[in-house]
This record gives sequence, structure tokens and C-alpha cells, in this order.
Amino acid sequence: MDAGVALQRLDAGGNLGVADHPVRPPGGAGRLRRRRPGGRHAAPRPRPDQDASQPARPRAGPVDDLELRRPVRDRGAPGPVDGAQAVLQPLLLVEDADHRHRTALQLHDPPPGRFRGRRNARTLAEGGRIPLDRHLDQRFGLRSPDRAAVLSTRYSLAVAVAALAASLASSPLTAQTGASGDWPAFGGDPGNSKYSTLDEIDRDNFQEVEVVWRWRSIAADTEVPSSVRRGQFKAIPLEVGGRIFVSTSLSQVAAIDAGSGETIWTYDPESWRAGRPANLGFHHRGVAWWTDGERERVLIPTHDRRLVSLDAATGEPDPDFGDGGAVEMTPHLGRKVMERLTTHSSPPAVCGNTVIVGSIVADFATHKEAPPGFVRAYDIPTGELAWVFHTIPQNDELGVETWEDESWRYSGNTNVWSMIAVDEEAGTAYLPVGTPTNDLYGGHRLGDNLYAESIVAADCKTGERQWHYQFVHHGLWDYDPPTAPNLFEATVKGERVRGVAQVTKQAFAFVFDRVTGKPVWEIEEREVPPSDVPGERAAPTQPFPTRPAAFDRQGITEDDLIDWTPELRTEAIEIAADYDLVPLYTPPRFEESGKPTIQLPADGGGANWTGAAVDPETGILYVVSHTRAASVSLTRPDPNRSDLNFVPDRWYRTVEGPRGLPLVKPPYGRITAIDLNTGEHLWMVPHGVGPVNHPAIADLELGRLGVANHTAAPLVTPTLLFVTAAPERTADPEADEPDVPPEISVYDKKTGEYLGGIELPGTPNSNPIIYEHDGRQYLAVATGGGRFGIGGGGTPPELVALALPAALGEPKS
Repeated sequence: MDAGVALQRLDAGGNLGVADHPVRPPGGAGRLRRRRPGGRHAAPRPRPDQDASQPARPRAGPVDDLELRRPVRDRGAPGPVDGAQAVLQPLLLVEDADHRHRTALQLHDPPPGRFRGRRNARTLAEGGRIPLDRHLDQRFGLRSPDRAAVLSTRYSLAVAVAALAASLASSPLTAQTGASGDWPAFGGDPGNSKYSTLDEIDRDNFQEVEVVWRWRSIAADTEVPSSVRRGQFKAIPLEVGGRIFVSTSLSQVAAIDAGSGETIWTYDPESWRAGRPANLGFHHRGVAWWTDGERERVLIPTHDRRLVSLDAATGEPDPDFGDGGAVEMTPHLGRKVMERLTTHSSPPAVCGNTVIVGSIVADFATHKEAPPGFVRAYDIPTGELAWVFHTIPQNDELGVETWEDESWRYSGNTNVWSMIAVDEEAGTAYLPVGTPTNDLYGGHRLGDNLYAESIVAADCKTGERQWHYQFVHHGLWDYDPPTAPNLFEATVKGERVRGVAQVTKQAFAFVFDRVTGKPVWEIEEREVPPSDVPGERAAPTQPFPTRPAAFDRQGITEDDLIDWTPELRTEAIEIAADYDLVPLYTPPRFEESGKPTIQLPADGGGANWTGAAVDPETGILYVVSHTRAASVSLTRPDPNRSDLNFVPDRWYRTVEGPRGLPLVKPPYGRITAIDLNTGEHLWMVPHGVGPVNHPAIADLELGRLGVANHTAAPLVTPTLLFVTAAPERTADPEADEPDVPPEISVYDKKTGEYLGGIELPGTPNSNPIIYEHDGRQYLAVATGGGRFGIGGGGTPPELVALALPAALGEPKS
């Protein structure tokens, strides 16, 4: 078998190593809780002395404007917006097999008070009434002494073809697609298109779209200690068969009626008891849905490192899954780790009967030792571990040579913190692997560091690596792929291509044949600046796609500084004089060796986790990105607090321009349409208004300048492109209140023309979805909540559903 698979063996007991994790009693998956009403390519590249046809060495065995906005009529009331606050009654919704015909049975309220311990959902109890609390190579040639001999890209397709043949020969996977009009995966489908055929809302009527219900997140009303600071409501909801499944900032789960916004059931794992999650604190991006045609499950990786499987109908933990409905995932890393440095916040990926789970590992590391971000997969019916993919190769696995001085033994991160795309027909998962410890300094991990900052195509059933491509060698910029790739089909030079496109923080779109891993268009290795940090050795080259062109600014020169007026230009040059303006892939500087550099794009992109959307009918990719200049440098740490030679003296700081304006020219947020049939850009438009009313430029009539918003998120329909937009302060960035409200911006997807916006009652924090229920089409998006785990301020965390008034929402002929 292919030596490129990074897997671990299970021991006879089915375990992998140890971890200092707490042990929970059987059945401790969590509890149901009632909600109050209202309330990188490269098939392996051979070494210079190795023929491409030679088999690789064996591996460890598998376990294997704005004037068009419509005001919101009622901002305060959950439930239907009809001029009066709706009171939500607790209901048990009973459905037939296709979830289309439903009966609502009213339930009586449980006694007042907060229930302690786990409460399992039950079937109908006496008198037909249920207490609600119970219902509820390296590009890839491995490094040789003569690097020049291995710079060209080579392919070994035998492994990829064999893997594909094995996949196609296996039994078909259960399609996790739901019914027409549903939104059963975070990207609408497993391939992350973010596309829907629903077209009831169009350019002629979107101005009539209104809020029809608002569901207040149960996290807002959960009794927790004051130290638990709830983050933004970031979840991407799913909709299947008239039910919405969503997670909260506290990694709780709720099922909601898609038509009314009424709560069906809730589940609370009480994961907040394990303390603040690593990195951004208490936030969560969603759940996964699975069915085998008979059973339905909702799966969530929790902040306290468990994978929980819930019955989609009742919210009850699946007793056949793991231990009482949950699996402790940390032991499967096979290494003793500090659990507080790891957590989970993104929805897992479902492929057949396998669920694939990434993880967060804490950034800002002060030690070279860190938890590894190995990807784990589990059998959904049983919760048994299926396989582990070593994102940092172990022992004699392919790529271990890219971690010099056996740094693979202690290095960590290299995790899949974002979402995963799946080709269910081929049985392949596409893993966007993150940056290694410590993000900005790598003197302790010399080498190219596979599979860090790569895309890895892995077999869903076995975890075997089919191909990979590394986007960044020996990463020093936190340029990990921030989002799931987009699967697509296009016609390139007369040939039909089943492709995969990965957008990146550094503003590239890398495009591959998703079966073979071969780039659709050539990717060149180009020389980049060296590092001046003692002990550091930056990679001499980095990959640059020849097409598509970059979709945002890369690097910075004096020509990039704002020049709206001579005075502003002079002030911008004076500010920039305190920094080195450098090209892309310039390593961070040691603070004593010179001025700090300005990195552009910064660590947040470019693109970020909300990603791109693709139209499967046309092969056009819509990329949302933002432009933010930030500075960074390295310093020597206190040796009593760190075993690294260098750490960031501060994390990335935005470099502001004159008088609070941005330093570089607009647009500051943009949307780029890329034709994946040709690799050409079709159009680019600013996204957002920008500082057009700032006193220094208000009289220039500049038009839309865009705004730097890393959570702006796209959704595509047959005629429109919807992109979320945060509230803006267009005159004074320090103003108490925004003068442009949050909205879902609406664009003509063929031309990029901004048509107007659908106003929202709170700031949108994640991708919007669209679904159809009982003949009516809805948009839905999570809004409000705290900020980056710090809490406070803002609007309440709410899931907001919008639709045309019933009389306008007639099906099109």
C-alpha cells in the first residue's frame, strides 16, 4: 500500500496512546436541556535517485446602494414577525418518513428551575404528554542535498489511480444530500459549493424579503459562571426535512422548526465546565447530519473534545455510539498532550458511514512541544475509531524527512481547524491542513514540514493518502488554508475536469484535478526572500499558480499607499517609513535587526473560513476576500517561560493609515468571479461601503470602497450572489454606533452589479443558507453574540430566517 498514508495502528484494545484527559462515567455524553419559550499536489514526487514508477516504502497499516434596503419591522421578538411578539409553545413534532407531513403535539412545561445532570429524550409518555426537558512535493520530492535537482514538479499517478479504482470498486456511499430544497451540509452539499437551485428570491423581489422568525440561541440564557464569556454566534445552520440543526457558542445543539422558528429539542453537553476553549474561546461553527436511509443522526465535536451523536428526531444521544452517545477523541492522538491546548469548533465531514473530525490547536505557542492536529475518523453507527491521519508524519512514514532533526516527535499544530470537503461518489475527503507550531518561527522544525499548509486527498474509508499538494513550505506567516476547498466540474481546453479549488489567506486559488491531484494550470516554484532570524531557514522558493491570478493584494510597496489627496499621500508615506514594505513571503524580522515588516495579506487573509462559492452549472468561483495591512516581528522570549529561541513580540497588528483611514488603496473588501474553465477573472467589485464619509474624503464621491470583514460569506443561486455584510462606520471608525446596518448584500452574479441589501437585525457571523419548506423559500443566517470569546456588546445571538411575504412567494412556472 501507499507509503504516503499517515496512519496509526490500533492496539488490541482499540486504543491509541494515552492522554491526560478526564474520565467521564458511562452515559456522560451530556444532557438534554429545555429552552424556555421565546426565550498541498503532489502525488509523491520521487527523489532524484528514485524512479517515479518504483513503489514507495511500506507504511504503517490502516485503522484503519443602500437605498434599496427594507427595514426590519420588529427587532425584539423571537418567532413570527407580525407586529406582536409570538409566544412559542413547547411542541413535539411527529413526522412521517420523508419529513413532509407533520403533527404537532403540545407538551406541558416542566417545573421551574434548572435541571442538573443528563436528561434523555423519551418517547411519548402517559397521556400523550412529555415533559420538555426529557424530550429534548512538498511539491513532493523529499529534500535532497541538491535542492535544484528537485524543484520541478513531478507526478506519480499510479497511487492516485489505484486509490480511485479501489474506491469505485467499493460499495457506494450513502448520499448525504437530503431532499431537493434542503441544506444538509455546511456548504449546502458535501463538496462545499454553497449553491442552491432555489430561485424564488430574485433581483425583482429581494427588496420585499423580510424577517419571518428569530430564534434566540439557548447559549444566551444558559446559566454559566461569569468567567464563561460567550463568543459570537458563528454556526452555519443545516436544514433537512423541515428541521434546522444548529450549534451554539457553547457547543450546544438545537433542532428548530424551519417554518416557524419554534424549538423542537435542545442538547447541552455542558462542555463549558472544561474551561475556556483554545484560541478564540467559546464559539462554534456547526454540526453534521447523517442518514443511512433509516436512522438519522446529528454529530457535534464539542469544546471538551468529545464527539457526540444525537438522534435527529429527539436529540437523545445514540446509545450505540461510543460510550452513551459520545467518544473521547484526545486518546486517539497517540501522544500525551495538554488538553487545554486543543478543542473543536468546526462541523465534521460525513462521507458514507464515516465522520471525519479536525481540531483546533492553540496558536501563539511559547514551546516547541504542542499537540498534533491529527485528523480522526469514526464509524457513525458505532463510534468506533476508523482511522487517524498523521498530518505530521511519524516514524518511517512518507514526508517524515521534511521534519529535520526528528522534529516530528514533538512538533504540533498542523491541524485541520476549518471545514472538510467530500466527494462522496469517489469516497474522498479533502483536508485543508493548517500551519505548524509556532506559526511565525520555525528554527526548531527546519525543513518543509509536510503536511502543514497543504491539501490532502484522503480515502474516506481507510484514511489512505491519495495525493497532496503543499501550498507553503516551512510556513512562517500563518498562511494555512482557512476554509474547505470547493469541488467543481469545468471544461478546460476541451476536456472535462473534475476539479477542486482551494482559496487561501495569501489570496491564491490553487486548482487541481481532484482525482489525480495534478494542477489544472501550472504552478511555479519562485524564489522568495530569506530569513534574517538567527537559526531560522526559510524555504528558498514557494509555489505560485500561473492562473488564476491572485484575487487580492500581495505584498506592499509605496505605490500601494493611498493617494486620494496630496496631503493624505504624504501622511501615508510618513507612516510607512516606520516599517519595511516587503513582497509576499518575506519572513518576519527579529526586532533588533531592523524595522518590522508589513505583511499583506495578513494572517486573516485574503480569504478566510467563510470561503468561496462555486456555481456548478457554469464553473464560476466567487471569492470573498479582504485587504488588511498588518505588522509583525520576533523577539527573544523569557527562557523561564519558553523553550523557543524566538516568539512574536506581538501578534499581527493592523497598520492604520492617515487620520484613521486605511494605509493602502481600496478596495478593502472585494468579491472576485473566476472562470474555472479558463482560469480568468471575469469581474471584481468592492464589497461594503467603506470610509466614504470620512471628513478627509467625503467630498470626493469615491463610491463603494469595500470594507475589511473576514467573515463576509457567499451564497449562490441561479441568478444572484448573496454575501453577508457587517455594520459599518463610514465617517468615523471609532463612532459608537454604525451608520450602515448589517445586511445580506445582493449582487447580479453575471456582472457583479450591487443590487442592494436585505437588512438584518444583528451582525452576521457565518455563511447564510437557503432552503425550501412547505413551498416557501427561506434565507437563514446566524447573527449577534459576543466578540472573539471576549463577550459583551453587540446584539443578542439569534438565528434569523427571512422570506418573501407569503403572497409574493409563489412557485415560478
